[in-house]
Amino acid sequence: MLSNRKMTSVSPTHSDGSASSLSLQDSWEIIEGLKGNPGNIQEPEKQEGFLLKRRKWPMKGWQKRYFLLEKGILKYSKRGADKDKLHGCIDVGLSVMSIKKKTKAIDLDTNDNIYHLKEMKSQQLFDDWVSKLRHHRVFRQNEIAMYPHERLLFHPSSHLSPNPNDSMRQVPGCVSPPASPHLHTSHPNLSTAEANIQEAFAFLDSPDSPTDANRLQEDFCRLANNSESLVSGRPLGSILGIFEFPEEGWVWWLKLCHSLSHTQPSFFLSVSNESRASIPDSMSEFFDAQEYQLTSSSSENEASDDDSYISDVSDSVSMDNAGSGGSGVQVARRRTTLPSPQPSSSSVSLWNILKNNIGKDLSKVAMPVQLNEPLNTLQRLCEEVEYSELLDTANHTQDPYQRMVYVATFAVSAYASSYHRAGSKPFNPVLGETYECDRPDKGFRFIAEQVSHHPPVSACHCDSNNFTFWQDVQWKNKFWGKSMEIVRIGTTHVTLPAFGDHYEWNKVTSCIHNILSGQRWIEHYGEMSIKNTSSDACQCKVTFVKARSWSSTVNEIEGMVTDTGGRVIHTFFGKWHEGVYQGVPPSAICIWRANPMPVDQDQYYGFTQFAVELNELDAALKPLLPPTDTRFRLDQRCLEEGNIEGAEEQKRRIEELQRGRRKVLEENNVTHKPRFFKKSKDDTWLSSNVYWEQRKNPRFSREDFPVLW
Repeated sequence: MLSNRKMTSVSPTHSDGSASSLSLQDSWEIIEGLKGNPGNIQEPEKQEGFLLKRRKWPMKGWQKRYFLLEKGILKYSKRGADKDKLHGCIDVGLSVMSIKKKTKAIDLDTNDNIYHLKEMKSQQLFDDWVSKLRHHRVFRQNEIAMYPHERLLFHPSSHLSPNPNDSMRQVPGCVSPPASPHLHTSHPNLSTAEANIQEAFAFLDSPDSPTDANRLQEDFCRLANNSESLVSGRPLGSILGIFEFPEEGWVWWLKLCHSLSHTQPSFFLSVSNESRASIPDSMSEFFDAQEYQLTSSSSENEASDDDSYISDVSDSVSMDNAGSGGSGVQVARRRTTLPSPQPSSSSVSLWNILKNNIGKDLSKVAMPVQLNEPLNTLQRLCEEVEYSELLDTANHTQDPYQRMVYVATFAVSAYASSYHRAGSKPFNPVLGETYECDRPDKGFRFIAEQVSHHPPVSACHCDSNNFTFWQDVQWKNKFWGKSMEIVRIGTTHVTLPAFGDHYEWNKVTSCIHNILSGQRWIEHYGEMSIKNTSSDACQCKVTFVKARSWSSTVNEIEGMVTDTGGRVIHTFFGKWHEGVYQGVPPSAICIWRANPMPVDQDQYYGFTQFAVELNELDAALKPLLPPTDTRFRLDQRCLEEGNIEGAEEQKRRIEELQRGRRKVLEENNVTHKPRFFKKSKDDTWLSSNVYWEQRKNPRFSREDFPVLW
């Protein structure tokens, strides 16, 4: 039968494959899959034609593509005449499918990607596509249920296919990893090891986390270390000689061996001479080929062996440049851990919560408090300035092109804290909620306020002797079956007083994978354009590379700074959760490295040390804060202390108070007016520059604030 992971797409409350529709045409409908035991299901007819497909990069519109649906596999290309030149293919049997009749939209969530499709002509053609997709989807799921090996060996990016007589159907154009395990009959003992080998290869087709490549390496190394239990004492390296590798497979295998030779030299040494002899001569060059690979930095924030040839000049980003910080500032002692570890959320059924909310904005959907982390969205905005020293350095850099590199690196660093945080969500701020962060040791002070409820908009402002940073952000979160897309609307601004520079940039799209099962992980993808509105001397573009199977591009960024004529002045690269390097290897220099994570971060929501400090409330700080500050929220405080029941009760009470305040405003035709931010002529929210003055005199205790909690 299909694994639980793949069958969670079945919704008992929606259509069963027959022609059934919802009364509301503008609602999303989840298409149910295979029911009961597998059996003989007639192979459906092919379906082909043009559909609109939304571009992978956000805000880039739609493109016309030719689609061919055959035996449960949906392939697409640019034009009908180029059907053999595939751009990609989708296994509809392993996808969560949802439709919206009003807009003639079809969404397929494969975990790796969310494919947004539209029928551009008639409702009849749309209904025909939906009917065919239903039939093909059930046919494919039935086939996988009868032959489970098909799911493990399906690999859309490959153009090879296994023998259909080996309990696996041939899917033209998109099946089979290069190392399909067809074994020579001269090695009968391999039958006992096949399960272990397939376990290692199971990662090929289901990239459930960004660390799959590392997990694959670990599995191969584990198999190598346990080689005696595999094949009658034969070392794993000798198994290579009994696989029938196509030539393309050898390219992949040798690249993997090259990668393994860096991380586990003992494994590579176990490859026997007879195995190397079986490698095609045309591939032997890969053993000696040098390939640049950027690897993870160590937790101690030191260069690893693999990137020792890169000049590390992180120290050039000096704290001597920090605004009001420096050796003369007395640094307050801050906590190093949370009061209580993260509680288990295994009792929460996300599917029951989300199944009726396909395609909807999840900011309007009530979630159990166990799915939250004890931080607020306003505090998440503050995390974006954790590496403010990059802006301090930029404000002391004379070269405008190099200044742009530092500003761009700061923009990339804003995503670093999200790497370990896909498993939970921040609390939603209530209207009028505020948060301050005063950090003399870092030379900045930060203030944020929830300025709008519908749509939810958060505004923040951070100033220093070396920079001013501000933004207002609106989130749109949509659940697509296996993944959740997060699109941030708004522009981020930074000014550098030493040069009068004013930089602006957009945020890229984020996507959380494995919402319902497996290990959740987050990726960011799209293009970030940074411009200096005060000068056209240079522009910058940063690409957050979308992850692909069998690729080392997970979390990678690539950037370039160009002059007015488009000539490239500087290039930089790296990973948004690890570090950024400027130049070209081997002479590239390290511009920024992420701070090391706390050793017990996996027990404490994946918080960085900076995040651990954000909700701390000591006795000296209490009288200085307004009563609307996030640190006074009882639901968030209860969760931080491990009191789940108290957190849930307080969360409901705060939500009821918010609904009551909104009702009073509506009944009296009154519009909420933010206290510390004001709307500009271009509809952006700017600081009204009164917060820190009110904090000093007459202090917030004398001000009239609404009761938020």
